[in-house]
Amino acid sequence: MWRGKTVSVIFPTYNEKDSIRAATLGYFATGLADEIIVVNNNAAPGTSEEVAGTGAREIHETRQGYGNALLCGIDNCKSDLIVLSEPDGTFNPSDLIKLLAYSDDVPVVFGTRTSREFIWAGANMGRFLRWGNWAVAKMTELLFNTTILTDMGCTLRLFDAHALRRIRPHLTIGGSHFGPQLLMEVVAHGIPFVEIPVSYRSRVGESSVTGSFSKAFWLGIQMIILVWQYRLGMVSRNRTLWTAAESRSPAERQAFTMDASLANLSRAVGVKETVPSQVPEKIER
Repeated sequence: MWRGKTVSVIFPTYNEKDSIRAATLGYFATGLADEIIVVNNNAAPGTSEEVAGTGAREIHETRQGYGNALLCGIDNCKSDLIVLSEPDGTFNPSDLIKLLAYSDDVPVVFGTRTSREFIWAGANMGRFLRWGNWAVAKMTELLFNTTILTDMGCTLRLFDAHALRRIRPHLTIGGSHFGPQLLMEVVAHGIPFVEIPVSYRSRVGESSVTGSFSKAFWLGIQMIILVWQYRLGMVSRNRTLWTAAESRSPAERQAFTMDASLANLSRAVGVKETVPSQVPEKIER
């Protein structure tokens, strides 16, 4: 729970049997996560046994793919604040409080793994991955005049449920470049966001994507193509853009809606708005 808002963490899992239990318990230990949803995406045998008894809720998504797994988790989540993460040991559960603190100001918080001071020894963030993510992020920042971006593919992200529901109909990618599409839809909808540095640690086991240079390289190409498709209007759809009023807190939005409804009702019944007359102050003689 964070300032009266419920918090869920979503884990997509395929090859994280040896780390998912520690990751789940780590996030619960922060005292901030009300729920952890583990999306079993045809995961390695024994994964369900590792999740059992942790307090996490396990659901299954048979369509293979990083995006399919996260979308399944999103569609099964009812919390006010939704955090996407990885159960492979790369992210530090204590960073959850940083994401939540910034959620007080913006509806979307992106993590970045490219800040040198936050890259732990042994982390799979070599020169190619680090500068590749930085370059594509900077290209996106330049093409769309966004706030600072330095990492295109970081999974660790927080969304206000209202913002996530807005972009959900436009999320169509089931594969590994789902993360960049998520970012591009936030930009395309004009949703305010901020990017903050998060710790990036060594992975338990080997990634099925970034563990291979050829797969990581192809993923980078897909990211670049996707960004340019958005820039050239090739992914144009009818979008309801974010408004300033929607950036208010839920309580403020409710009060704003009630005030607007009362004003509309007054106009409907012909009640004129009156301005209190100013009574001059009594002059002492």
